[in-house]
Amino acid sequence: FAERRVWCSKKLTLFLCLLQAAAGILCYVGAYVFITYDDYDHFFEDVYTLIPAVIIIAVGTLLFIIGLIGCCATIRESRCGLATFVIILLLVFITEVVVVVLGYIYRAKVEDEVDHSIRKVYNGYNGTNPDAASRAIDYVQRQLRCCGIHNYSDWENTVWFKQTKNNSVPLSCCKAALSNCTGSLTRPMDLYSEGCEALVVKKLQEIMMYVIWAALAFAAIQLLGMLCACIVLCRRSRDPAYELLITGGTYA
Repeated sequence: FAERRVWCSKKLTLFLCLLQAAAGILCYVGAYVFITYDDYDHFFEDVYTLIPAVIIIAVGTLLFIIGLIGCCATIRESRCGLATFVIILLLVFITEVVVVVLGYIYRAKVEDEVDHSIRKVYNGYNGTNPDAASRAIDYVQRQLRCCGIHNYSDWENTVWFKQTKNNSVPLSCCKAALSNCTGSLTRPMDLYSEGCEALVVKKLQEIMMYVIWAALAFAAIQLLGMLCACIVLCRRSRDPAYELLITGGTYA
């Protein structure tokens, strides 16, 4: 029996190590989502899209605390501590399921959000004295290698294009490999041909998928931990030899 107890304790200890690593990775994923969304926040207005990232950071912090509780409970072989450990893990597991559901909901809403706001952002572009929205457009066009909403011709309908009257698009539309590009529409081969809307939507949906997959992966790890902790609890409560082993007693 002692060998079985040691084996299960080792499994639980391994899980606690995974839990501590998971806490750090979840916080990293949440922070990454925040930082990346900051570059694209002008293209969507629904701040609730960041709720899954907020929850996953909170879960990562809580997992670190849970890991400490689990370590103490395992070392002291406390039945009460292990029971508390399992209950908290179950609550966190439910929270991660909620994160997955919210992730899928907001992932589906990204396209509508971007479609609703991107035209307004482009119409507010001011190339001579760029504000935050203008810098965001230039950043996205360079980063995603795109130009305009659907293609570079969309710039012809913007206020900035009509005011400049030079038949050119912003230099951020120029292909990175070209050094002499002026953004002129007379040389469309120098410009990125793909529009930015589809690429922004794809990027934001990819980011949301990171949250979803992270939550699913660590939910699976938590199931393993809850199983090991429950086995330890059941063996301690049902096997009298375990109580004698812990208390140092002997059979009559």
